[in-house]
Amino acid sequence: MRILSITAQKPDSTGSGVYLSELVRAFDRMGHEQAVIAGIYREDHPCFPAGTAFFPVYFETEALPFPIAGMSDEMPYRSTKYSRMTPEMEADFRRAFVETAKQAVVAFHPDLILCHHLYLMTAAVREAFPELPVYGFCHNTDLRQMRKTDLKRQYIAEQIRKLDRIFVPQEEQQRGVLEVYGPDPGKIRQVGIGYNPEIFHKRNKLVFAGKISEKKGVKSLLRSMELLAESGRIDCGRTELYLAGGAGDEREYQEILALAERCPVKAHFLGRLSQERLSALYNECGLFVLPSYYDAIPLVAVEALACGCKVVMSDLPGVKAWLGGTIGDAGIRYVPLPPMKNTDEPVAEALPAFEERLAAAIEEALLEQNAGLPKLDRLSWESVARRVLEP
Repeated sequence: MRILSITAQKPDSTGSGVYLSELVRAFDRMGHEQAVIAGIYREDHPCFPAGTAFFPVYFETEALPFPIAGMSDEMPYRSTKYSRMTPEMEADFRRAFVETAKQAVVAFHPDLILCHHLYLMTAAVREAFPELPVYGFCHNTDLRQMRKTDLKRQYIAEQIRKLDRIFVPQEEQQRGVLEVYGPDPGKIRQVGIGYNPEIFHKRNKLVFAGKISEKKGVKSLLRSMELLAESGRIDCGRTELYLAGGAGDEREYQEILALAERCPVKAHFLGRLSQERLSALYNECGLFVLPSYYDAIPLVAVEALACGCKVVMSDLPGVKAWLGGTIGDAGIRYVPLPPMKNTDEPVAEALPAFEERLAAAIEEALLEQNAGLPKLDRLSWESVARRVLEP
């Protein structure tokens, strides 16, 4: 089969980008011919399997004179918020991706188009190629944008309903897709996520991976470590916290650095790491912590489990049920979230209780001798790829 994969963002800097790149590698191992369209900068050099045709859409150019549009409000690289797009920017964005997609279709002749994120780019591609099968992937941030941003909401929903198939990570996102876009339920397939066992395989330090931002719970994590240190529940001299990931908002990042300076536990900010370096970090650390306020199925948690880490994470909607049904609960502690407002913002008055719960879960995980490794044989990018291509 000839498969064209499209993302409006960089294909290697966020969870959804890793998802696309790993699916491309999985399809390559299965023998499919492929092409990729992605939004990048001139200085970027994405890496795909040999023989993959690449059609870049360059931002900060005459055709697109603004940074890459980010599905999250804080991206690990310079970006544009969809909520701040002018009509002219939105028109330029759609034109650039449709023109590049037309070039790819003429040159590559795809049998199938796979679009990542149920948002503006996917809607434009669906409209432009009514004669081709177009599938869309929900990555959760698209639901958040549709709920929070007015940009072309009716147009996007109308085109998403016309997709031939819609893939969601798990039940929670399926409910969200039905509520936000209203497609035929028969078009929706739950495909979950995978991990790369060639990189992420079996570790006593704490590690966080993700955007260094408040909505990923980094401030709460640092305050929880301070609670543990001040109460004497951990030995500060023997405890270190490693934070891997790029920053979005610079002001917020400086606030996080100031919190880390005051924290008795040494915090190392490593920046964005390659998959190989992230795997090495997980193998050095015994505990992975992700106190995110909003997420689908966090890929980083599965990858950390694959490397032998115990996991403490927020009890995100639907995640416990999906992971429990797929790999069991070995090595995972879920921390109930605080009450939320505007989808991804915690009620400030509820944060101290959440951070105490987080601290208690971290303490329990550090004291636990051996949680046993979960069985991850049902998770792989090949199994996700096979589900995507099922008739």
